[in-house]
Amino acid sequence: MFDEKRAHPNGWDKEKLVSRYVTEGPESAPHRAYYYAMGMTEEEIHQPFIGVATCWNEAAPCNIALSRQAQSVKIGVKNNKGTPREFTTITVTDGIAMGHEGMRSSLASREVIADSVELTMRGHCYDGLVGLAGCDKSLPGMMMVMLRLNVPSVFMYGGTILPGKFRGDDVDIVNVFEGVGKHACGDFSDADLKELEEVACPSAGACGGQFTANTMACVSEAIGLAVPHSAGAPAPYESRDEYAVAAGETVMNLIKAGGPYPRDIVTLKSLENAAAIVAATGGSTNAGLHLPAMAHEAGIDFPLEAVAEIFKKTPLIANLRPGGKYVAKDLFDVGGVGVVIKELLDNGFMHGDCITVTGKTLAENYANVEFPEDQDVVFRCSNPIRPTGGVVGLKGNLAPEGAIVKIAGLEELQFTGPARVFDGEQAAFDAVQAGKYEDGDVIVIRHEGPKGGPGMREMLSTTAALYGQGAKVALITDGRFSGGTRGFCIGHVGPEAAVGGPIGLLKDGDVISIDADVGSLSVDLSDDELAKRRAMWKPRKTDYNSGALYKYAQLVGSAQKGAVTHPGASEETHTFVDI
Repeated sequence: MFDEKRAHPNGWDKEKLVSRYVTEGPESAPHRAYYYAMGMTEEEIHQPFIGVATCWNEAAPCNIALSRQAQSVKIGVKNNKGTPREFTTITVTDGIAMGHEGMRSSLASREVIADSVELTMRGHCYDGLVGLAGCDKSLPGMMMVMLRLNVPSVFMYGGTILPGKFRGDDVDIVNVFEGVGKHACGDFSDADLKELEEVACPSAGACGGQFTANTMACVSEAIGLAVPHSAGAPAPYESRDEYAVAAGETVMNLIKAGGPYPRDIVTLKSLENAAAIVAATGGSTNAGLHLPAMAHEAGIDFPLEAVAEIFKKTPLIANLRPGGKYVAKDLFDVGGVGVVIKELLDNGFMHGDCITVTGKTLAENYANVEFPEDQDVVFRCSNPIRPTGGVVGLKGNLAPEGAIVKIAGLEELQFTGPARVFDGEQAAFDAVQAGKYEDGDVIVIRHEGPKGGPGMREMLSTTAALYGQGAKVALITDGRFSGGTRGFCIGHVGPEAAVGGPIGLLKDGDVISIDADVGSLSVDLSDDELAKRRAMWKPRKTDYNSGALYKYAQLVGSAQKGAVTHPGASEETHTFVDI
């Protein structure tokens, strides 16, 4: 199953660990001097070094509890004769970046997180990694670097926020974004909006619905990189700290056993498991970016079309927001993501023989999970909410490279209407707030792709405003959507406008047809007309001509392949763990 030559049944052999470069022999005396300066003992210096990486910051509640949980991880490492070395990296929190130019930094932050953890691990020769993440892009970023380095690694989610209460109903951050739309059309007063914003987010933790953070947390268990059942408990719960200790213990077990390492765990079959959990829970369309990007780090071709194929044949069985009724805490209360995994395993929708960080298979990890009765949070596969997943892929002459839509919560899966075209989200949001659209329109937001944005920002401010106003429209974009978006909203349209994709050739009034049942996205234009428009097309410059986003725009690839910025494992001559 994995390379048993790496196993150290009597503990470990420092001469076979990467940290030997900074701890062993006379030439490492200067390095050891630094460790003594930090109060480390000789014993600690000669143990395996475990990087404990967190995305802790004071930007948002998603990350605020990660430092506390990191201390528990360190206990687990120390109890098993390892030496933890804590460090932090950035996050850009989507809920605060949303709706303005700051959102361009969000997807780019995924690459910075992976790159910065990689550089820290490489520079200091750490032997293993426990990565703690709490917000949307930090989860895939942390899992991507585990695959890139291929050192013994365990992922740890920081946990979900508790639901807020507004006039007797559970609420979350998406209700606040939608409240802005209600306020704009007069259905909400200033006092209503203020009351809602003050109660929507009552604790530490990531956004409560099945948005991107909770979606990728479910992925971490289904793909096998996290300790079983660790994704469920809300951030404030002390049980999260127990799982953090277990994560520290587990990474040391991986070192002693010689694996399994991340690339032993993340295979085509486990990626299919990850896609299945997204579909079954009505998860975020952003998984259509993150799963191809994770596969890329492991040298596996798993593009958007492959993700969509799994979505198409997996039933939607979790009744979670934004398309459903419940939040992540409710799923935890009935048994957690393990309930969904076990139901999918029992009905042939997941591969049970995939190895995980426990050294056991996925099926073995969840063998004792029992399906909870008398609840409507998780349904049986024999009686699903929908027979196909909550997220589907689309293709057609408007999206030759594909597009993605969340259908969880939608009643109608077809829409045809005239295009109302906007170059950039801000122009669209201003028009929506002013009511400058008609029911039946297909709102097109372009030049928001990975390269053209740059940064492929999310459209939650616009989609939430439309939902709050009760608009009967569809929306398509070469940008992204928040996991909290609801309504008929199609994202990741590729090729993007910035590289001459068909979405960049549209004009107001062009008739667009969407069919999420058969998976098509087309515009009623002939090939000749599209060719004529393409001949007249010219690339559009952005205002980001220096700095980090400029560099990102030069490197980033298509959404179809995960919007990645480097050649990936297929071009490697070695991995870090083997130096």
